[in-house]
Amino acid sequence: MKKINLNIPERSISYLIICGGIVVIFVLVVIFPLYRYTSNQAGEIKKIKYQIEERKVNGPVYLNLQKAKESKDLPVLPNPKKTTISREEAEKFQNVFRTIAGESGLMAISLTPDLSTMAGSSKFLLNNAVVKGEFVNFRKMLIALTAIPYLDRIEEISILQHSDSMEFRIKIWLALGA
Repeated sequence: MKKINLNIPERSISYLIICGGIVVIFVLVVIFPLYRYTSNQAGEIKKIKYQIEERKVNGPVYLNLQKAKESKDLPVLPNPKKTTISREEAEKFQNVFRTIAGESGLMAISLTPDLSTMAGSSKFLLNNAVVKGEFVNFRKMLIALTAIPYLDRIEEISILQHSDSMEFRIKIWLALGA
């Protein structure tokens, strides 16, 4: 085997090492941080493009909400002054409830007063109601019920989904007076 003999002066080798070091330092100090900066900027650009696209899609919905907000014809929930009803007149709540359910598009299945709250000197009367129909109509019924001044509170609402409609079970408390 023949040995390769390179006659390179020492000074040239030192210049070569110094120039190589300068190139490596340049790459580490300038190019690598610049590469990281541009990749971060590319990620930010992608996020901003996504947000712009999202706003384009949601723009019409936002405009509709703004128009609805500016509309002076906003529905107001009833908030009557709270009163009480006598035990004798508490029976009329059944007719009122059935009327409200019918006007809301629901079918009143049952409305039964709780016997434990009827007896004694309780200041409240519990009624257990069951209605059938659609959820939108149930919402209408709840809004109409809030207009009854002697309705104290609605304690519990249970919703059961059936194949043809939904069944709503409600516990309604009425305020009783003397």
